[in-house]
Amino acid sequence: MADALHYLELTALAARLKARDISALDVTRAQLDRIDAMDRDLGSYVYVMAETAIAEAKAADAEIAQGRYRGALHGVPIALKDLFWTEGIPTAAGTTLHRDFRPREDATVVRRLKDAGAVILGKLQLTEGAYSDHHPLVTPPKNPWNASYWPGISSSGSAVATAAGLCFGSLGSDTGGSVRWPSAANGLTGLKPSWGRVSRHGAFELAATLDHVGPIGRSAADAGALLGVIAGHDPNDPTSAFNPVPDYLAAAAAAQDVRGLRIGVDAAWNSDDVDVTTQHVLADAIDAFRALGAGIVNVGFPDVTQAIADWTPNCAVEAAVAHEATYPARKNEYGPMLASLIEAGRALSALDYQKILLRRLALRGRVTALFETIDLLLIPVHPFPPVTLAMIQTLGEQPDLIAKLQRYTCPFDITGHPTITLPGGASADGLPIAFQLVAAHLDEAMLVRAGAAFQRATSWHRRHPSLSTRRQH
Repeated sequence: MADALHYLELTALAARLKARDISALDVTRAQLDRIDAMDRDLGSYVYVMAETAIAEAKAADAEIAQGRYRGALHGVPIALKDLFWTEGIPTAAGTTLHRDFRPREDATVVRRLKDAGAVILGKLQLTEGAYSDHHPLVTPPKNPWNASYWPGISSSGSAVATAAGLCFGSLGSDTGGSVRWPSAANGLTGLKPSWGRVSRHGAFELAATLDHVGPIGRSAADAGALLGVIAGHDPNDPTSAFNPVPDYLAAAAAAQDVRGLRIGVDAAWNSDDVDVTTQHVLADAIDAFRALGAGIVNVGFPDVTQAIADWTPNCAVEAAVAHEATYPARKNEYGPMLASLIEAGRALSALDYQKILLRRLALRGRVTALFETIDLLLIPVHPFPPVTLAMIQTLGEQPDLIAKLQRYTCPFDITGHPTITLPGGASADGLPIAFQLVAAHLDEAMLVRAGAAFQRATSWHRRHPSLSTRRQH
């Protein structure tokens, strides 16, 4: 199969599958061959589900031939971050602790994907417990654009596989930036939904009130197609929202433009200690939206300095609860980063935790109020140019660097507002640079609408890494 087909957008492949000018079985076999040829170097997959994927592809072809088309994911090969329970399949959440865990049921999002007729290629690598570093015994995935650069955390395998043409879309999760950083680093479109929009049942927790399940794709329409299947209330997750799920593919349609939308920009926040190239990407995005008919509104975003400082202890307490059954009882099986987080959570006082929660509620209220005056907020993903592995390895020694990395991501896990990450430029070395749009709570349709309009006017999301299918030894 030609490389160009591997890099089709999910929605483009779906149209060809529906028209039956290509079969799900042929696409799936080609994807499995490509994984076999390339992923030894990239390390994006933990477990390849070849046998069940072939069976699912055959079933999809039969149903489509019979006129029983289920929708945009029918017959499309996708993959899952390995923290989503998958019945009978090892699900380790990036740990050695759970390497032998085989769930007896699917996570709600996995069941919904299967019900939509998607072909599940396998499980994708992630950082330990979806926190900040891979377990010492796990080999991290490699950025397909340049192996010397960071692939992002914690949905590292999800983004690497999608960018490398080893699946047509993937599921990730985001607690502090873990859909957005990998999407930015790998030139992809990532959608972090509102907290509660997608069920968390059957997903290993890092921090329950900060965890967001979301899709990673090659376009805003792709992300919308995936979100439209996995979103919606789930009785197994009483925190999931009851709100109806919009038609996100309709929101991505060409008829849905951005004329008259109010896009907020905080010029000071977007430029203070922000890399010049990143600032140019933001300026180009603003120009593109203005040319599309959107209005640019100057805003002052609430100060997030305290919120960024609060994110780690908030996450730490919730992680300590999530791991209570195995930590400290099996402490020696944990890597140092996740263990230190849990220790910090176990040490935090109830008084200090309550103060964090009150500050969190106040920030959520301020951000919610901002969206009474604008439809979208345009911001960076992080203030650096593309990040090298050498730079990331120094993060543990530089708390101010960690705060800078989290400046534009963790505030929206704290408030629960949805964001979409869009490729918007490139560094001098050709590495992708992205920006974010943020919307009001539960207004993911606005993000898909604006993202799709931007991508009709630009081509950054159609850039792909140059990879050889020749296996490297």
